[in-house]
Amino acid sequence: MNVNGTPFRTIWLKPGNDHVVQVIDQTKLPHAFEVNDLVSVEDVCNAIRDMTVRGAGLIGASAAYGMYLACLHTHATDFQHDLICAGTALKATRPTAANLAWAVHRMLLAIDTGRTYAERCSIALREATAIADEDADHCLRIGAHALPIISAIASRKQGQVVNILTHCNAGWLAFVDVGSATAPIYAAHSAGIPLHVWVDETRPRNQGASLTAWELAQQGVPHTLIADNAGGHLMQHGLVDMVITGADRITRNGDVANKIGTYLKALAAHDNQVPMYVALPSSTFDFALRGGVANIPIEERGSAEVRFVTGQTQQGTIETVRICPQTTPARNWGFDVTPARLITQLICERGLCDATEAGILSLFPEQRESGAAGG
Repeated sequence: MNVNGTPFRTIWLKPGNDHVVQVIDQTKLPHAFEVNDLVSVEDVCNAIRDMTVRGAGLIGASAAYGMYLACLHTHATDFQHDLICAGTALKATRPTAANLAWAVHRMLLAIDTGRTYAERCSIALREATAIADEDADHCLRIGAHALPIISAIASRKQGQVVNILTHCNAGWLAFVDVGSATAPIYAAHSAGIPLHVWVDETRPRNQGASLTAWELAQQGVPHTLIADNAGGHLMQHGLVDMVITGADRITRNGDVANKIGTYLKALAAHDNQVPMYVALPSSTFDFALRGGVANIPIEERGSAEVRFVTGQTQQGTIETVRICPQTTPARNWGFDVTPARLITQLICERGLCDATEAGILSLFPEQRESGAAGG
Protein backbone atom coordinates (compact mmCIF):
# COMPACT_ATOMS: atom_id res chain seq x y z
CA MET A 1 0.00 0.00 0.00
CA ASN A 2 1.03 3.64 -0.27
CA VAL A 3 2.79 5.95 2.17
CA ASN A 4 2.75 9.50 0.82
CA GLY A 5 2.21 8.00 -2.62
CA THR A 6 5.12 5.52 -2.39
CA PRO A 7 4.35 1.77 -2.27
CA PHE A 8 5.50 0.01 0.90
CA ARG A 9 5.22 -3.36 2.54
CA THR A 10 5.48 -3.69 6.31
CA ILE A 11 8.57 -5.93 6.19
CA TRP A 12 11.30 -6.44 3.59
CA LEU A 13 14.99 -7.21 3.12
CA LYS A 14 17.25 -4.16 3.09
CA PRO A 15 18.21 -3.36 -0.51
CA GLY A 16 21.78 -4.46 -1.12
CA ASN A 17 22.06 -6.35 2.19
CA ASP A 18 19.95 -9.47 2.61
CA HIS A 19 21.32 -9.99 6.13
CA VAL A 20 19.18 -7.08 7.37
CA VAL A 21 15.37 -7.12 7.69
CA GLN A 22 13.62 -3.76 7.65
CA VAL A 23 10.24 -2.97 9.20
CA ILE A 24 8.00 0.04 9.72
CA ASP A 25 8.15 1.11 13.37
CA GLN A 26 4.44 1.11 14.20
CA THR A 27 4.99 2.53 17.68
CA LYS A 28 5.88 5.86 16.04
CA LEU A 29 2.78 6.14 13.86
CA PRO A 30 0.84 8.26 13.09
CA HIS A 31 3.17 11.07 14.12
CA ALA A 32 6.34 9.81 12.44
CA PHE A 33 7.19 7.28 9.73
CA GLU A 34 10.38 5.44 10.64
CA VAL A 35 12.04 2.27 9.41
CA ASN A 36 13.99 -0.02 11.78
CA ASP A 37 16.75 -2.49 10.94
CA LEU A 38 16.54 -5.99 12.45
CA VAL A 39 19.75 -8.03 12.28
CA SER A 40 19.21 -10.89 14.77
CA VAL A 41 16.49 -13.12 16.18
CA GLU A 42 16.75 -11.08 19.39
CA ASP A 43 15.92 -7.94 17.42
CA VAL A 44 12.86 -9.65 15.94
CA CYS A 45 11.70 -10.91 19.35
CA ASN A 46 11.97 -7.39 20.77
CA ALA A 47 10.15 -5.89 17.79
CA ILE A 48 7.25 -8.33 18.21
CA ARG A 49 7.15 -7.99 21.99
CA ASP A 50 7.17 -4.18 22.07
CA MET A 51 4.77 -4.00 19.09
CA THR A 52 7.13 -2.30 16.69
CA VAL A 53 5.54 -4.93 14.46
CA ARG A 54 2.08 -6.26 15.32
CA GLY A 55 -0.95 -7.86 13.75
CA ALA A 56 -1.48 -11.55 13.06
CA GLY A 57 -0.04 -11.77 9.54
CA LEU A 58 2.91 -9.47 10.16
CA ILE A 59 3.83 -11.30 13.36
CA GLY A 60 3.96 -14.52 11.35
CA ALA A 61 6.08 -12.99 8.59
CA SER A 62 8.37 -11.37 11.16
CA ALA A 63 8.84 -14.70 12.92
CA ALA A 64 9.73 -16.30 9.57
CA TYR A 65 12.39 -13.69 8.89
CA GLY A 66 13.51 -14.05 12.50
CA MET A 67 14.19 -17.73 11.87
CA TYR A 68 16.16 -16.77 8.77
CA LEU A 69 18.28 -14.35 10.81
CA ALA A 70 18.74 -17.08 13.42
CA CYS A 71 20.18 -19.32 10.69
CA LEU A 72 22.71 -16.68 9.72
CA HIS A 73 24.00 -16.39 13.30
CA THR A 74 23.84 -20.06 14.29
CA HIS A 75 26.97 -22.16 14.67
CA ALA A 76 27.01 -25.06 12.27
CA THR A 77 27.83 -27.56 15.03
CA ASP A 78 24.81 -26.57 17.16
CA PHE A 79 22.53 -25.65 14.29
CA GLN A 80 19.44 -27.68 15.19
CA HIS A 81 19.58 -26.86 18.90
CA ASP A 82 20.11 -23.15 18.30
CA LEU A 83 17.31 -23.01 15.76
CA ILE A 84 14.83 -24.70 18.10
CA CYS A 85 15.80 -22.25 20.84
CA ALA A 86 15.24 -19.35 18.43
CA GLY A 87 11.81 -20.69 17.55
CA THR A 88 10.90 -21.10 21.20
CA ALA A 89 11.95 -17.53 21.95
CA LEU A 90 9.89 -16.18 19.05
CA LYS A 91 6.76 -18.12 20.02
CA ALA A 92 6.99 -16.79 23.58
CA THR A 93 6.72 -13.15 22.50
CA ARG A 94 2.96 -13.10 21.78
CA PRO A 95 0.98 -16.22 22.81
CA THR A 96 -2.44 -15.53 21.32
CA ALA A 97 -1.79 -15.10 17.58
CA ALA A 98 -1.81 -18.47 15.79
CA ASN A 99 0.25 -17.16 12.87
CA LEU A 100 3.37 -16.88 15.03
CA ALA A 101 3.69 -20.55 15.96
CA TRP A 102 2.50 -21.55 12.49
CA ALA A 103 5.32 -19.60 10.82
CA VAL A 104 7.99 -20.93 13.19
CA HIS A 105 6.84 -24.51 12.62
CA ARG A 106 6.79 -24.07 8.85
CA MET A 107 10.28 -22.56 8.89
CA LEU A 108 11.69 -25.39 11.01
CA LEU A 109 10.27 -28.01 8.66
CA ALA A 110 11.64 -26.27 5.59
CA ILE A 111 15.10 -25.58 6.99
CA ASP A 112 15.43 -29.18 8.14
CA THR A 113 15.43 -30.31 4.49
CA GLY A 114 18.80 -28.64 3.92
CA ARG A 115 21.98 -30.71 4.19
CA THR A 116 24.65 -28.03 4.56
CA TYR A 117 24.80 -24.80 6.53
CA ALA A 118 24.73 -22.70 3.36
CA GLU A 119 21.83 -24.67 1.94
CA ARG A 120 19.81 -24.28 5.14
CA CYS A 121 20.36 -20.51 5.18
CA SER A 122 19.30 -20.33 1.53
CA ILE A 123 16.15 -22.38 2.24
CA ALA A 124 15.34 -20.18 5.24
CA LEU A 125 15.50 -17.03 3.14
CA ARG A 126 13.40 -18.55 0.39
CA GLU A 127 10.76 -19.84 2.82
CA ALA A 128 10.52 -16.57 4.77
CA THR A 129 10.08 -14.68 1.51
CA ALA A 130 7.40 -17.15 0.42
CA ILE A 131 5.51 -16.69 3.70
CA ALA A 132 5.56 -12.90 3.27
CA ASP A 133 4.47 -13.08 -0.37
CA GLU A 134 1.68 -15.54 0.44
CA ASP A 135 0.43 -13.28 3.22
CA ALA A 136 0.05 -10.37 0.79
CA ASP A 137 -1.55 -12.59 -1.85
CA HIS A 138 -4.02 -14.10 0.60
CA CYS A 139 -5.12 -10.64 1.69
CA LEU A 140 -5.75 -9.67 -1.93
CA ARG A 141 -7.91 -12.77 -2.31
CA ILE A 142 -9.85 -11.92 0.85
CA GLY A 143 -10.71 -8.57 -0.71
CA ALA A 144 -11.85 -10.20 -3.94
CA HIS A 145 -14.07 -12.72 -2.12
CA ALA A 146 -15.67 -10.04 0.05
CA LEU A 147 -16.24 -7.44 -2.68
CA PRO A 148 -19.63 -8.94 -3.71
CA ILE A 149 -20.88 -8.54 -0.12
CA ILE A 150 -20.22 -4.80 -0.15
CA SER A 151 -21.51 -4.53 -3.73
CA ALA A 152 -24.79 -6.13 -2.69
CA ILE A 153 -25.20 -3.71 0.23
CA ALA A 154 -24.47 -0.78 -2.08
CA SER A 155 -27.05 -2.06 -4.55
CA ARG A 156 -29.71 -2.33 -1.84
CA LYS A 157 -28.88 1.20 -0.70
CA GLN A 158 -29.23 2.44 -4.29
CA GLY A 159 -25.95 4.28 -4.40
CA GLN A 160 -25.96 5.61 -0.85
CA VAL A 161 -22.76 5.32 1.16
CA VAL A 162 -22.00 1.92 2.69
CA ASN A 163 -20.98 2.36 6.35
CA ILE A 164 -18.49 -0.18 7.70
CA LEU A 165 -17.37 -0.46 11.32
CA THR A 166 -13.87 -1.73 12.15
CA HIS A 167 -12.14 -2.56 15.42
CA CYS A 168 -8.40 -2.35 16.11
CA ASN A 169 -6.11 -2.55 13.07
CA ALA A 170 -6.40 -5.48 10.71
CA GLY A 171 -5.13 -3.35 7.86
CA TRP A 172 -2.02 -3.59 5.73
CA LEU A 173 0.03 -2.54 8.77
CA ALA A 174 -1.08 -5.76 10.49
CA PHE A 175 -0.04 -7.90 7.53
CA VAL A 176 2.63 -7.73 4.87
CA ASP A 177 0.33 -5.79 2.55
CA VAL A 178 -3.37 -4.98 1.91
CA GLY A 179 -4.66 -6.32 5.26
CA SER A 180 -7.45 -8.71 6.15
CA ALA A 181 -10.38 -6.61 7.41
CA THR A 182 -9.33 -3.70 5.19
CA ALA A 183 -8.90 -5.82 2.05
CA PRO A 184 -12.66 -5.71 1.31
CA ILE A 185 -12.68 -1.98 2.02
CA TYR A 186 -9.79 -1.28 -0.35
CA ALA A 187 -11.31 -3.54 -3.02
CA ALA A 188 -14.66 -1.73 -2.80
CA HIS A 189 -13.00 1.68 -2.77
CA SER A 190 -10.99 0.78 -5.88
CA ALA A 191 -14.19 -0.44 -7.53
CA GLY A 192 -15.77 2.98 -7.02
CA ILE A 193 -18.32 1.90 -4.42
CA PRO A 194 -19.15 4.84 -2.13
CA LEU A 195 -18.22 3.82 1.39
CA HIS A 196 -17.28 5.24 4.76
CA VAL A 197 -15.47 3.56 7.64
CA TRP A 198 -16.24 4.07 11.32
CA VAL A 199 -12.88 3.57 13.05
CA ASP A 200 -12.96 2.43 16.68
CA GLU A 201 -10.15 4.10 18.64
CA THR A 202 -9.37 0.69 20.20
CA ARG A 203 -8.10 1.30 23.69
CA PRO A 204 -5.73 0.83 25.35
CA ARG A 205 -3.08 1.16 22.62
CA ASN A 206 -5.38 3.05 20.23
CA GLN A 207 -4.44 1.06 17.13
CA GLY A 208 -7.62 2.23 15.43
CA ALA A 209 -6.84 5.89 16.02
CA SER A 210 -3.12 5.70 15.33
CA LEU A 211 -2.91 2.99 12.64
CA THR A 212 -6.23 2.29 10.91
CA ALA A 213 -7.11 5.97 10.57
CA TRP A 214 -3.59 6.72 9.30
CA GLU A 215 -3.57 4.03 6.63
CA LEU A 216 -7.12 4.78 5.45
CA ALA A 217 -6.13 8.43 5.06
CA GLN A 218 -3.05 7.38 3.08
CA GLN A 219 -5.29 5.43 0.67
CA GLY A 220 -7.92 8.18 0.43
CA VAL A 221 -10.73 6.15 2.06
CA PRO A 222 -13.41 8.27 3.83
CA HIS A 223 -13.45 7.50 7.55
CA THR A 224 -14.37 8.87 10.97
CA LEU A 225 -12.75 8.09 14.31
CA ILE A 226 -15.15 7.16 17.11
CA ALA A 227 -14.86 6.19 20.76
CA ASP A 228 -14.85 2.45 21.39
CA ASN A 229 -18.25 2.53 23.08
CA ALA A 230 -20.02 4.42 20.26
CA GLY A 231 -20.48 1.43 17.95
CA GLY A 232 -23.68 0.13 19.54
CA HIS A 233 -25.27 3.57 19.39
CA LEU A 234 -24.46 3.86 15.68
CA MET A 235 -25.97 0.44 15.01
CA GLN A 236 -29.17 1.32 16.86
CA HIS A 237 -29.61 4.31 14.56
CA GLY A 238 -28.98 2.43 11.32
CA LEU A 239 -25.58 3.98 10.73
CA VAL A 240 -23.64 0.73 10.36
CA ASP A 241 -24.25 -1.60 7.40
CA MET A 242 -21.65 -4.21 8.33
CA VAL A 243 -18.86 -4.92 10.79
CA ILE A 244 -15.54 -6.34 9.60
CA THR A 245 -12.77 -7.31 11.98
CA GLY A 246 -9.64 -9.39 11.75
CA ALA A 247 -8.64 -12.26 14.03
CA ASP A 248 -5.59 -13.49 15.89
CA ARG A 249 -6.77 -17.07 16.25
CA ILE A 250 -9.88 -18.96 15.12
CA THR A 251 -10.74 -22.36 16.49
CA ARG A 252 -11.95 -25.36 14.55
CA ASN A 253 -15.54 -24.59 15.51
CA GLY A 254 -15.37 -20.90 14.53
CA ASP A 255 -14.75 -19.08 17.83
CA VAL A 256 -12.69 -15.95 17.18
CA ALA A 257 -9.96 -14.41 19.34
CA ASN A 258 -9.37 -10.79 18.39
CA LYS A 259 -8.51 -7.48 20.01
CA ILE A 260 -10.25 -6.86 23.32
CA GLY A 261 -13.66 -5.29 22.68
CA THR A 262 -14.49 -7.33 19.58
CA TYR A 263 -16.94 -9.46 21.58
CA LEU A 264 -18.90 -6.35 22.59
CA LYS A 265 -19.13 -5.20 18.96
CA ALA A 266 -20.38 -8.65 17.98
CA LEU A 267 -23.07 -8.55 20.67
CA ALA A 268 -24.24 -5.12 19.53
CA ALA A 269 -24.24 -6.24 15.89
CA HIS A 270 -26.27 -9.35 16.72
CA ASP A 271 -28.81 -7.33 18.70
CA ASN A 272 -29.27 -4.89 15.82
CA GLN A 273 -29.22 -7.42 12.95
CA VAL A 274 -26.01 -5.96 11.54
CA PRO A 275 -23.88 -8.57 9.74
CA MET A 276 -20.58 -9.32 11.46
CA TYR A 277 -17.74 -10.62 9.27
CA VAL A 278 -14.28 -11.79 10.30
CA ALA A 279 -11.51 -11.70 7.68
CA LEU A 280 -8.38 -13.82 8.02
CA PRO A 281 -5.76 -15.77 6.11
CA SER A 282 -5.76 -19.53 6.64
CA SER A 283 -2.64 -19.29 8.82
CA THR A 284 -4.86 -17.81 11.56
CA PHE A 285 -6.94 -20.99 11.94
CA ASP A 286 -6.06 -23.29 14.81
CA PHE A 287 -7.54 -26.56 13.57
CA ALA A 288 -6.42 -28.43 16.67
CA LEU A 289 -8.48 -26.29 19.02
CA ARG A 290 -12.16 -26.11 19.91
CA GLY A 291 -13.94 -23.95 22.46
CA GLY A 292 -12.21 -20.60 22.24
CA VAL A 293 -13.26 -19.09 25.57
CA ALA A 294 -11.86 -22.01 27.53
CA ASN A 295 -8.86 -22.89 25.40
CA ILE A 296 -7.36 -19.90 23.58
CA PRO A 297 -4.49 -18.39 25.60
CA ILE A 298 -5.23 -14.71 26.20
CA GLU A 299 -2.22 -12.45 26.49
CA GLU A 300 -2.20 -10.03 29.41
CA ARG A 301 0.04 -7.05 28.80
CA GLY A 302 1.51 -4.48 31.17
CA SER A 303 -0.77 -2.17 33.11
CA ALA A 304 1.06 0.93 31.84
CA GLU A 305 -0.79 0.62 28.52
CA VAL A 306 -4.05 1.27 30.39
CA ARG A 307 -2.76 3.83 32.87
CA PHE A 308 -0.87 6.00 30.38
CA VAL A 309 -1.52 7.38 26.90
CA THR A 310 0.94 8.79 24.41
CA GLY A 311 0.14 11.48 21.87
CA GLN A 312 1.25 14.66 20.18
CA THR A 313 0.81 17.99 21.95
CA GLN A 314 -0.36 21.16 20.22
CA GLN A 315 3.29 22.19 20.18
CA GLY A 316 4.16 19.10 18.17
CA THR A 317 6.04 17.16 20.85
CA ILE A 318 5.26 13.53 21.72
CA GLU A 319 4.29 13.14 25.38
CA THR A 320 3.12 10.28 27.62
CA VAL A 321 0.68 11.16 30.39
CA ARG A 322 -1.04 9.21 33.17
CA ILE A 323 -4.87 9.23 33.00
CA CYS A 324 -5.69 7.77 36.42
CA PRO A 325 -4.68 8.37 40.03
CA GLN A 326 -1.07 7.45 40.68
CA THR A 327 -1.97 4.59 43.03
CA THR A 328 -4.71 3.05 40.84
CA PRO A 329 -3.85 -0.46 39.61
CA ALA A 330 -4.92 -1.70 36.18
CA ARG A 331 -5.32 -4.98 34.29
CA ASN A 332 -4.75 -5.27 30.58
CA TRP A 333 -6.09 -8.27 28.67
CA GLY A 334 -5.11 -7.92 25.03
CA PHE A 335 -7.81 -10.09 23.45
CA ASP A 336 -11.28 -11.52 23.94
CA VAL A 337 -13.15 -14.38 22.29
CA THR A 338 -16.26 -13.91 20.18
CA PRO A 339 -18.40 -17.09 20.06
CA ALA A 340 -19.03 -18.45 16.60
CA ARG A 341 -22.81 -17.99 16.97
CA LEU A 342 -22.36 -14.18 16.76
CA ILE A 343 -20.44 -14.24 13.46
CA THR A 344 -22.24 -13.98 10.14
CA GLN A 345 -19.43 -15.47 8.06
CA LEU A 346 -15.68 -15.90 7.87
CA ILE A 347 -13.75 -14.58 4.87
CA CYS A 348 -10.40 -16.13 3.94
CA GLU A 349 -8.32 -16.58 0.81
CA ARG A 350 -10.32 -19.68 -0.17
CA GLY A 351 -13.69 -17.96 0.04
CA LEU A 352 -16.55 -17.39 2.48
CA CYS A 353 -17.88 -19.89 4.98
CA ASP A 354 -20.09 -20.12 8.04
CA ALA A 355 -18.34 -19.89 11.41
CA THR A 356 -18.95 -23.56 12.13
CA GLU A 357 -16.76 -26.64 11.97
CA ALA A 358 -18.68 -27.86 8.95
CA GLY A 359 -18.41 -24.49 7.26
CA ILE A 360 -14.67 -24.16 7.87
CA LEU A 361 -13.95 -27.73 6.77
CA SER A 362 -15.90 -27.14 3.56
CA LEU A 363 -13.05 -24.82 2.59
CA PHE A 364 -10.32 -26.90 4.25
CA PRO A 365 -11.29 -30.56 3.72
CA GLU A 366 -7.67 -31.62 4.23
CA GLN A 367 -8.05 -30.66 7.92
CA ARG A 368 -10.89 -33.10 8.65
CA GLU A 369 -8.64 -35.50 10.52
CA SER A 370 -6.47 -32.92 12.29
CA GLY A 371 -7.73 -32.08 15.75
CA ALA A 372 -10.66 -34.44 15.37
CA ALA A 373 -10.43 -35.26 19.05
CA GLY A 374 -9.15 -31.84 20.12
CA GLY A 375 -10.31 -30.03 23.22
